[in-house]
Amino acid sequence: MIKLAIAEDHNALIDGVKLFLEYEDDIQFVGFANNGKALCELVDKKQPNVVVTDIRMPVMNGIEATKKILKKNPNIKIIAFTMFDQDKAVNQMIEAGAKGYILKNSNLKELLYAIRQVYNGHIYYDSNINTEKASIKTKTKGILTKRQIEILKLIAEGKTNQEIADTLFIGKSTVETHRKNMVQKLKLKGTGGLLRYAMESKYKF
Repeated sequence: MIKLAIAEDHNALIDGVKLFLEYEDDIQFVGFANNGKALCELVDKKQPNVVVTDIRMPVMNGIEATKKILKKNPNIKIIAFTMFDQDKAVNQMIEAGAKGYILKNSNLKELLYAIRQVYNGHIYYDSNINTEKASIKTKTKGILTKRQIEILKLIAEGKTNQEIADTLFIGKSTVETHRKNMVQKLKLKGTGGLLRYAMESKYKF
């Protein structure tokens, strides 16, 4: 069951989201907050497993609230729900630990999809967000494991799967599995996309 908390300083929007989601069998609302401070208190009390939060709110903004929540509750999944699509805002939420980023002008069906994806351990960005402009270093650090970053560096050096396996003293099949997982995690298109990503981030680790 997805235990969901929402932070938004416009009650009309909260009501709209609640009306849209309240009949979903896998979602249970645990509370609503109108600012970041109230959200932190709500999380401490109700322990949701997914939080949807605006960025710009009174008392405490969504970025600071996200940092504070995840410091105490690292397993909670947080989704930014905002009007801001600027690179800086996207990067700040990613750096804070958010696993999703949805624009308020998107269809609420996309918000529902994002909630389920993030709950199941995936990363989800709004289709209107240009994630290529988001910080490569931030994305890589937040999504990939230490081993996968090591493999990514070797891919950037042009090494084959067997050469990577020999360098890291692991099996070739393990390298292939890591590559498939990285493509999925980074939302890339095939091995060619992973190679381009590795080359672009070569000097940014």
